[in-house]
Amino acid sequence: MVGCLLTGCNTLPSSGPAQADIVSQQADRHKNSLGFKIEPVTDQVASWLSEEKPPLLSTLNTTSYTPTHNDRLGPGDHLAISVYEIGNGVFTGGVATASATEPGTLTTLNGVGGAPPIGAVQTNLPVVEVNDDGNILIPYAGQVHVAGLTISEISQRINNSLKHISTRPAVIVRPVLDETNVVMVYGNVLKSGRIPLTPNQERVLDVVALAGGPKQLSEDTLVQLTRGDRVVQAPLKLIEQTPEQDIPLQPGDRMELLSEPRTFTVFGASSKVTEVAFGTPQVSLAEALSRVGGVSDGQGDPNAVYLFRFEDRNIATKLGLQMDAGQENIPVVYHLDLMNTQDYFLAQKIPMKNRDLIYVANAKINDFNKFFNLLSTIISPGITAAWLAK
Repeated sequence: MVGCLLTGCNTLPSSGPAQADIVSQQADRHKNSLGFKIEPVTDQVASWLSEEKPPLLSTLNTTSYTPTHNDRLGPGDHLAISVYEIGNGVFTGGVATASATEPGTLTTLNGVGGAPPIGAVQTNLPVVEVNDDGNILIPYAGQVHVAGLTISEISQRINNSLKHISTRPAVIVRPVLDETNVVMVYGNVLKSGRIPLTPNQERVLDVVALAGGPKQLSEDTLVQLTRGDRVVQAPLKLIEQTPEQDIPLQPGDRMELLSEPRTFTVFGASSKVTEVAFGTPQVSLAEALSRVGGVSDGQGDPNAVYLFRFEDRNIATKLGLQMDAGQENIPVVYHLDLMNTQDYFLAQKIPMKNRDLIYVANAKINDFNKFFNLLSTIISPGITAAWLAK
């Protein structure tokens, strides 16, 4: 009977494969149709993984960064234009003296300089829209190119176009609808839409606040910023904690807030089998293991801790792994030996990624312990009955 029990030791329930099973299955094409590779964690591998960072928002402010003051107008913008003339002007319409102008408007917005002479007549032109070619139509002056100019420069350009037909004209331009200096915000925000940018140089967190903030916790929110043909991402919490990631936005930027609660899962002979939320912008492999209590004492094999992950082409190339054309990622199993003191330091260098999986293999002695407990369960009632019969 004992012999039968011994042969049945291999069929006892288990929380997953042992180290020898994982290694043998790697070489078995039938059991490894995904083509996963086991890579021991070395100092070089840990350095590659720690250096691997997605393009963050700050990478946009590099050599391709073009400073902007958010005060240039372009196609789609609507302008209100007032012209002041002395004597027989070329415009007719409502008559008003310079003193009827809004306080501070003339000295602030008039790019010509100085107030209109006393007795100047104000004419308010119909609101004009900057067309696709960047031009506006001014009566008697014709087409005036204004795209890429500031309000002050537009005032000066219109004024110059009227000098040869009007006596000492003065021009005031006011933006009515600014479609150029805006950023589009959408996704996981309370208020999607266009957010106007001002010369104050609004940054990412400013615009997030103007959009009402994220619907989820900042730890579970990813900011995706599109500028031209470049797309970058960063966790909102990281932007809050890292000032260099809170970059100034530029006209035409598109910012989407994505709800992405980042988690990793733990299986096998760990102290706790569970799914764990990151909760912080960055989590190392060492921190991930500690959150679940590490390797289960008496059940887990500290020699066989594995990190399962789909790696991209960049890391695959460094590891010497071959990828087919068009293949986006490749499954890799990183082997960590926690009986090796150095691996504790390496575990601190390896950052966890969303949807990573940690597996702790069963210890070899674990099957024997299960067999011994089973044997005790079978034999103990007989011993107890014999003792009671005495």
